[in-house]
Amino acid sequence: MGVGAGDKVLAEAPKLFVSYSWTDADHEAWVLALATDLRESGVDVILYKWDLKEGHDAHAFMEQMVTDPRVNKVILICDKTYVDKTDGRTGGVGTEAQIISSEIYEKQAQDKFVAIVRERTCDGKAYLPVYYRSRIYIDLSDHTVFSEGFEKLLRWAFDQPLYQKPGLGTKPGFLINETEGAISLVTSSRAKRAVEALRNGRPYAVSATAEYFDLLCAELEKFRIDPTSDPFDDAVVKNIASFVQYRDEAIGVFDSLAANATTIDTRRVLQRFFEQLIPYLSCPENVTTSRNWDWDNFRFIVHELFLYGLSSLIRHERFEAGAHLMSSSYYVPSRARQGKDPMVSFGVFRSHMDSLASRNQRLNLRRLSLRADLLKERCTGTGIEFRHIMQVDLVLFLRSVVDKSAHWFPETLLYDLDGPLELFARSRSKAYFDRAKILLGIDNKESLSLVLKSLAEDPRRNPSWQYESINLTQLLGFEAIATLS
Repeated sequence: MGVGAGDKVLAEAPKLFVSYSWTDADHEAWVLALATDLRESGVDVILYKWDLKEGHDAHAFMEQMVTDPRVNKVILICDKTYVDKTDGRTGGVGTEAQIISSEIYEKQAQDKFVAIVRERTCDGKAYLPVYYRSRIYIDLSDHTVFSEGFEKLLRWAFDQPLYQKPGLGTKPGFLINETEGAISLVTSSRAKRAVEALRNGRPYAVSATAEYFDLLCAELEKFRIDPTSDPFDDAVVKNIASFVQYRDEAIGVFDSLAANATTIDTRRVLQRFFEQLIPYLSCPENVTTSRNWDWDNFRFIVHELFLYGLSSLIRHERFEAGAHLMSSSYYVPSRARQGKDPMVSFGVFRSHMDSLASRNQRLNLRRLSLRADLLKERCTGTGIEFRHIMQVDLVLFLRSVVDKSAHWFPETLLYDLDGPLELFARSRSKAYFDRAKILLGIDNKESLSLVLKSLAEDPRRNPSWQYESINLTQLLGFEAIATLS
């Protein structure tokens, strides 16, 4: 005969014996009700009233219940009478106490027995046997705590505690890498704290995010390349490859910020983060001799972070926050000391990389843009598709044409697209376009038409590769913009 579903459930149920005193009718009724509740919750309860029949040896029964390994749980219902008989070793309860105390003291396993406090003293102390007083109990002494206590009892019976120890992870990468010469940053705990605070609306979310960004900016110095590395372009490519895990960490913070908190304060924090990265894009003040490509790794890293930061905002339709990043000016103190304007536009986050041009030539790779190739290859697993990066590149380019204060070359657009990018496809809706147009710094569709006309009249301003220019009208789906109500 096959085993039925009910038989299978019963076989998997914990077997639990109830040790209690027959104090009075009310107490027995309480114990019976508790046992019934446990049975109805899937616990195979063994109770004198149910299982001890006429002709059975009561002493042998209780000894079996306490010592039988198949009975994997025993609860002690502790009221004044139970404790008095246990400590005084009188009656059946006293006999059980001798067996139970011996099991508790002699066995290493401590999860078979638990005391259930049914009654307290007049001064609020739990009634507990002497042998149990150093152990944790479950409180069912009052109706106000019964529900919580009963859940604890069920979790204990099924060995499914509310707070479970997490699995053992691996040794932190920064500790492993210290002896291997690899670059490691100590930013992960701050990133996790920032993400948790942003997602759960903690009052310290802004400060936690700022702390993470500040630490990342400071730690980035560890990625500075030895200028004597040869070939230098190899060092650049390896360096930016080793930054991937920290870039992904930053993307997690960008995405959490965009999804949950884009207040004036968080916009300011994001702006200041990118501002702090600017010094990495040029020669350090304490260096007197350098080549223009000595900090190319930072040029790639910062450029990529800016693309992902803005992409996160646009994906979550935080258009005002995205426009803020592009309309803001960024303070560079070193420029002030050089007699230059210390305020620069977003164009500072993208500049040419001589090392990649040299690599393309040295290895005869014949690629139109190694930077675009790297950006595309590194996009896998970020949660942000490459089309979103292309979209941001286009937005930044158009914004640079409108503002005229920034220069931006959108190298990712060299990859072909069949139709309009998502932001502009959605802008067929006039309501959507009216919200999204702030990104481009324009007032209406006519303004965008003028931008396209100016680019058509000066082909040199239109991005091209080997004499092939991008089709802006197609990428925008311009004719359909703002045509739907």
